[in-house]
Amino acid sequence: MIRSLTATRQRVLAVLATISMYRLVLFALVALGGIALVLSLLGQVGPGPLELLVSFAVLAIAICAVDAAAQRILRLPWRIESSLVSSLILLFVLQPSLEPAGLGGLALAGALASLSKYLIAWRGRHILNPAALGAALVSILGLGTTASWWVGTPAMAIPVALLGLAVVWRTEKVRIVLVFAVIAIAVSVGRQAVQLGAAGLGFSPGDALSLAVLQSPILFLGAFMLSEPLTLPPRRWQQVWVAALVGVLVGWPIPVAGLFTLGQERALLIGNLLAFAFALRGSVRLVLEQRRFATPMVQELTFRTKSRLRFVAGQYLELDVPHAHPDARGTRREFSILSAPADLPTLRIAYKDGDQKHPSSYKRALAAAQPGAVLAVTGTWGDFVLPRGDGPVLMVAAGIGVTPFVSQLRQLRATGAERDVVLVYVAAEAAELAFREELEQTGARVLAFTRDEPAALPASWTWGRGARLDADGLHRLVPDLAARHAFISGPPRLIADLAPALQQARSLTTDAFAGY
Repeated sequence: MIRSLTATRQRVLAVLATISMYRLVLFALVALGGIALVLSLLGQVGPGPLELLVSFAVLAIAICAVDAAAQRILRLPWRIESSLVSSLILLFVLQPSLEPAGLGGLALAGALASLSKYLIAWRGRHILNPAALGAALVSILGLGTTASWWVGTPAMAIPVALLGLAVVWRTEKVRIVLVFAVIAIAVSVGRQAVQLGAAGLGFSPGDALSLAVLQSPILFLGAFMLSEPLTLPPRRWQQVWVAALVGVLVGWPIPVAGLFTLGQERALLIGNLLAFAFALRGSVRLVLEQRRFATPMVQELTFRTKSRLRFVAGQYLELDVPHAHPDARGTRREFSILSAPADLPTLRIAYKDGDQKHPSSYKRALAAAQPGAVLAVTGTWGDFVLPRGDGPVLMVAAGIGVTPFVSQLRQLRATGAERDVVLVYVAAEAAELAFREELEQTGARVLAFTRDEPAALPASWTWGRGARLDADGLHRLVPDLAARHAFISGPPRLIADLAPALQQARSLTTDAFAGY
């Protein structure tokens, strides 16, 4: 039985979710840098300790300087984590040096990588992986250094794999990176067989596999560069195509006019262009028409779209709320869409309010937006969508996690689709069961789990009588659980607690979110 996320993975995700994405990648790369430094002292990697330290210092200074200047000009918050991440990735990709020409090349690569984030961008997102572009330009043009990918050595393979796994687990890109790695390794082994055979030399599958896995950039490129969310397309099938294309080019680099090949970082750039083609769509302006409290803790915002917007019920959008002095997390956040595609041009989202002593600058700006304010959706994303067909579905919502399910149930009702749906709705208090009237109108069976008993429940609703939701209770209430496609939406820690109760389902898909 295939499940999108296991209980173990959910618990790991819950822990990793407490760390911001940039900081987790930064911590992993710093740890990898420390390991590389120790290995260099032992003579297990090519660069020496002083080369590593000086090269990193040059890259960090160049990238931080350009980022700080560009973001000051554009009045954007400077995220030093992003600058250091780019510096460390380039340290592992480019050849460290102590020579003036080599250090100049490193500084130039860093500056070009940083500038690309602002000059080659679409709707506030960079199109090309910055480190890959910087490395490719200096390598192709011969500007003082080259992309040696010294990180692809046997001594670094296990640290790269373990730390990279933490990163792709956090970004939920394990499958995508696996697709890339399997294809890249298979193509690399095939290429070696063909080339050695053509040269009349012996071919050893074991040696070829070892070379592809332990002495190539495949592991590092997949875990720390291909997995970057900003340069991946919105849907999983699109991400698979990108991963497959990059994998083929990395496994069998195509020469161009005898000058360079389309492998390694250049393969990633080609994948970035395919991802951009998949994601290319215009920014959609929204006019705020109404805001109301759906519960004492949940605010609902109703917008009118000013142009065409496409999405699938269950997806989320990225909402840009420009404001003065944004904090380090910037002006964009993601929200599950509450309304159904059939409701357009009306678009609704909801968010939890009043639960933070020190809200982010974004949350304060969103709270201050009044009817008539014009905001922008910079994209719709996600694969938290119902499977095709009419198979029975179990939805488990924790708190504000009910929003994508409201969208899906409204769309089913609007299209007249017949589907057996059971919604398990978990909330701290009965007063926090949001959108009760809408859920009642969809006709879905709802099992509510709250500490206190909800008043005047509809006929299709059942209260869990204050019981904690566990595997035994879920099986009693949903005896045909094994036949249903299960979906769970809520905070990562709560998902980690509830996911084990759903392991008997036909499939399990999760939608975790954090605060903003």
